[in-house]
Amino acid sequence: MEQNMMPMQENGSVKIADEVVAVIAGIAATDIEGVAGMSGGVAGGIAEMLGRKNLSKGVKVNVGETETTIDIYIVVDYGVKITEVSKNIQEQVKQSVENMTGLNVLEVNIHVQGVKLENVDSKEKEELKLN
Repeated sequence: MEQNMMPMQENGSVKIADEVVAVIAGIAATDIEGVAGMSGGVAGGIAEMLGRKNLSKGVKVNVGETETTIDIYIVVDYGVKITEVSKNIQEQVKQSVENMTGLNVLEVNIHVQGVKLENVDSKEKEELKLN
């Protein structure tokens, strides 16, 4: 687990592990309405859904001394406006990470890996398959 040194504080230094930033981002992302879950990537053409215990697995961070970029891999609920959900994630993740760590978040990149069809009725599922 990589740790990054924050600037010297009056009483010493603060080290924040990449994993900590990833977990903060993952929790913030999954709190957004329309996010079905985090994605561990696409295996065999199907997005692998991760449980709540694996929040950092759907997040990739690049943390420098005072700033970070974050990539978040998600699965959305069927019928949501993906651009709206993505914007909400970007804002919430940026705010949460900056407030909790003091790091400047340069980018929050959203990667939509799949759509959860669980709440779609069978007629809609058939129509989706036909198109």
